[in-house]
Amino acid sequence: MTDRPLTLMAVHAHPDDEATGTGGILARYAAEGVRTVLVTCTDGGCGDGPGGVKPGDPGHDPAAVARMRRQELDASRAALGISDLETLDYADSGMMGWPSNDAPGSFWRTPVEEGAARLADLMRHYRPDVVVTYDENGFYGHPDHIQAHRITMAALELSGLTPKVYWTTMPHSAMRRFGEIMSEFQEDVPEPDPAEAAALAEIGLPDDQVTTWVDTTAFSDRKFDALAAHASQGENIFFLKMGKETFAELMGTETFVRVQDTTGAALPENDLFAGLR
Repeated sequence: MTDRPLTLMAVHAHPDDEATGTGGILARYAAEGVRTVLVTCTDGGCGDGPGGVKPGDPGHDPAAVARMRRQELDASRAALGISDLETLDYADSGMMGWPSNDAPGSFWRTPVEEGAARLADLMRHYRPDVVVTYDENGFYGHPDHIQAHRITMAALELSGLTPKVYWTTMPHSAMRRFGEIMSEFQEDVPEPDPAEAAALAEIGLPDDQVTTWVDTTAFSDRKFDALAAHASQGENIFFLKMGKETFAELMGTETFVRVQDTTGAALPENDLFAGLR
């Protein structure tokens, strides 16, 4: 036994991703005395600029956007009580197919082994007991999310560590409920075309394939406040439109797939640290 605290490391692509899928666990486990380490891989420079100006439009300055988003990330970190923040500061690659995918310094074109080596150094330093990142498709196909998955899995191998490892996911029942709430709040949402509808149907997993359901309802306000801290991206953060009560209903449980474990903790589980305490 050592005096080293239990440690959770979440590896995310952009500023604001930490709040969307893992804000609840970061706040909950921080409150329980777990050391919470957030690794943010990109600078977020392909996000909206002041006034909602879009990447590629006149007046969009990726460097200025990155500086703004770092300030927002610091505010989100404070809301969630995250103990340690590490930023790899690769250039945001933008959505799949954007010219920024192949821009010099973009995360998407960075060799996996380079990013993995840097992340492995952080893993050796913090020695996480639990690591959380995205699945192979980056949950919904974003290139930076996919790359974050790739470097995380490669870094785990390089580090030689054997933490419990989880990929974020959403059960299909929650995805259906999310669609219902979107329709309630945005009556003019157009019907997706068949290809888009098919792609949306592939997001997440059937409920019985979700291994880990963590109740974070008590920390929903903190998660909401962390998302709200990313004010420059408010147009893209639909959750902020639903208010804290509905937000808690929809986002009060965070769900994962366990992909690496040496504890033998039974599944399904309701605690990322099951078998470790």
